[in-house]
Amino acid sequence: MNYFPVEQLKNAWIFKHKSLPIIEKDFPKIKPMVSERANILWDTFISRQADHPDFFKKGDWPFDQSNWVEQGKWESVWDSDNPALPELIEQHLNWDGNTVVYYCSARDNVIETTWQVFKRCWKNFLFMDDGSILLGKKRQQVVQFTSNGLFKIGTKPSENK
Repeated sequence: MNYFPVEQLKNAWIFKHKSLPIIEKDFPKIKPMVSERANILWDTFISRQADHPDFFKKGDWPFDQSNWVEQGKWESVWDSDNPALPELIEQHLNWDGNTVVYYCSARDNVIETTWQVFKRCWKNFLFMDDGSILLGKKRQQVVQFTSNGLFKIGTKPSENK
């Protein structure tokens, strides 16, 4: 088994927050990975050296500033009544709604969902904003969300070092 129910997530409250309700049909599509599966995905697509975004260093593609092309503010949009992601993110991640995405907060904390569900529930996910990286399956475009209210858009190298 690669996933566990979202209700068993350590911080499951982020998906049950009364001010950010999630439609019932989206819950089964929010799939936290068991540690073993999350570790494999993190090691394969994020870093073999660091277990959390705070510890990225030379040799980790997210650490290399040349992989990031632009940044913007997510927090002001998050605080607003506007349900849409910041426009720059929408433009950069021009993915089909069924694209599988991974919200990676740490080596042992990866949540799989679809792009469509993430777009609807992004404000819930962003309660975990401590450097989390959003990437799509078989996609090179990435976004990193930081706790200072900013995000960076960029491109993940084809080969992970």
